[in-house]
Amino acid sequence: MKDVYVLAFESSCDETSVSIIKNGYEEIATVVLSQMDIHASYGGVVPEIASRNHVENITIVIEEVLNKSTLTMNDIDLIAVTYGPGLIGSLLVGLQAAKTLAFIYNKPLVPVHHIAGHIYANNLFKPMRFPLIALVVSGGHTELVYMKEDYSFKKIGGTLDDAVGEAYDKVARVMGLKYPGGPLVDVLAHEGKDLYTLPLPLDDYSYNFSFSGLKSAVINLVHNEKQRGKEIDNKNLACSFQTRVVDILTKKTLKALKEYNVDNLIVAGGVAANKGLREKLEKLCEQNNINLSIPPVRYCTDNAAMIGAAGYYAYKLGKTSDLDINAKSNDELV
Repeated sequence: MKDVYVLAFESSCDETSVSIIKNGYEEIATVVLSQMDIHASYGGVVPEIASRNHVENITIVIEEVLNKSTLTMNDIDLIAVTYGPGLIGSLLVGLQAAKTLAFIYNKPLVPVHHIAGHIYANNLFKPMRFPLIALVVSGGHTELVYMKEDYSFKKIGGTLDDAVGEAYDKVARVMGLKYPGGPLVDVLAHEGKDLYTLPLPLDDYSYNFSFSGLKSAVINLVHNEKQRGKEIDNKNLACSFQTRVVDILTKKTLKALKEYNVDNLIVAGGVAANKGLREKLEKLCEQNNINLSIPPVRYCTDNAAMIGAAGYYAYKLGKTSDLDINAKSNDELV
């Protein structure tokens, strides 16, 4: 059977990334150019600055990944690209680059949903086993997805407001931590104790999540303590906040696994790198005989390798696109 080489693009936020993936699971070469240092001084990603940097760097990243791989465009079988969701200006840069190469070299163009990419990052680590539940946790997404087979997505729950990664960054800002604050909160949480009283967010029978109330509770707690002239212990506050987040994520995920009679769980997205979440899931999955898959940290954050992995399976199912496809800032995973 002929090997299939995928040239993939990811530019949905502030990483300019291009990758070459073989047969949906073997990473040949990947380049990720992060803008994190640029946006740190603003306390978050500035969309206009992000898209301008994508424009400046996209051709450089393409050349670098081809040089790293020693392949040429003649060796590439198809081009996969994130079309959404994400920052519209950023998405357009990667999409236009992919469409241009598809046109010039007469290659099939495969549009990939950003969340599908995060899910298929697991395939770069070890083969996905079906049926499965995917817990997608990132700066922009918090979702539970049921997959009966390859590229079959059924969203069974999601956040009603803030995504979990967004909540982490907002809480970090209240605590006076620099951007991106999520990883710093995780570090502090392991050094502190759960001593602050905070609510367990949206603790109901649904598969949905809500983190705005927990975030507001942290903001009010910090404000009230300062009004009383008391000093906040960031380590303990981080621990209390993270404990609530991890507890509700794992509680609803385990509920989904049991009710859907599934013993395969994958975790995807930037917050999958969170040490507290990993530890709790590893413990619970071991206790309940669940096969757990969490990719290495380099595949948790945005990267084109995950888009190439997903794009391969989408291509096998005939999910190609004409060159008039446009970017979508919001789009459901179906």
